[in-house]
Amino acid sequence: MARDRSQREDYTTPLKRLLIGVVCLCLSVIFIVWRIDSPRVERFRAQVIDRVVPNMEWAMVPVTGAINLFRDFQSYQRLSEQNRELRSELRQMQAWKEAALQLEQENARLLDLNHVRLDPRLTYITGVVMADSGSPFRQSVLLNVGARDGVRDGWATMDGIGLVGRISGTGRNTARVILLTDAASSVPALIQPSGQSALIAGDNSAAPVIDFLENPGKLRPGDRVVTSGDGDVFPAGLLIGQVASDPSGRLRVRLSADYERLEFLRVLRHHGTEFIQNPGDLVVPLPGAPHPRPRPESLGADNG
Repeated sequence: MARDRSQREDYTTPLKRLLIGVVCLCLSVIFIVWRIDSPRVERFRAQVIDRVVPNMEWAMVPVTGAINLFRDFQSYQRLSEQNRELRSELRQMQAWKEAALQLEQENARLLDLNHVRLDPRLTYITGVVMADSGSPFRQSVLLNVGARDGVRDGWATMDGIGLVGRISGTGRNTARVILLTDAASSVPALIQPSGQSALIAGDNSAAPVIDFLENPGKLRPGDRVVTSGDGDVFPAGLLIGQVASDPSGRLRVRLSADYERLEFLRVLRHHGTEFIQNPGDLVVPLPGAPHPRPRPESLGADNG
């Protein structure tokens, strides 16, 4: 038995070596033939491919399946990444939904504020902002209401929450509104709770300046600023904004009106004030107008 096994090993070893040599030789010949650049060899290769490849489709089935499996795996990876992105976007949408709900509640509160009547004598007419003629030197808007609607110069305009400006120039169908931020705008104001009087002067910036304060040290950021009614130009009690300070420390007013979205403005009919026909009448009385009598206190001071 040991001898037969040794004899078999003596025969099989050379046969294996011979078979390996023949296979290597065939592969070398195929490689050399496949690399030869010749028209005859090219036709030979084409004939071999035509005869062999159609008969080898069964051998390509596992390869094709493996390729499809690899592509499916790549598609699964892409789907997984898209799923993660969608989850992240869903979380963002939930945050936006919460913000939208908060804005909706705030809008409802603002709509409720729009129905607040400051003075029973004050009525209003609502106009649509047609154009914005703002510039670095003049800030105003144009409304689609005018003299035919009874609009007069000097009337106050609001956006439902805060004072926006005053009518300055009316046509038959339109009216121009000078904004509080315009350099030509000056509004007598009252600052609460300190009760100090001041003048809100525009300087073509988003926050008008607070001038002519008696005691600036009593003011605090966030104090309420309303019209005082001095000079009979604006009705008293109209909200202007809150006290703020710029980086240089100068006191300004953060306006309550939303100047970035002026779509509708209320023109307040205030018949209790003097009708302004000429801007100079604000300073110099008309000829023949009675001069105000001096107060007794001022006479006593002069005599003293």
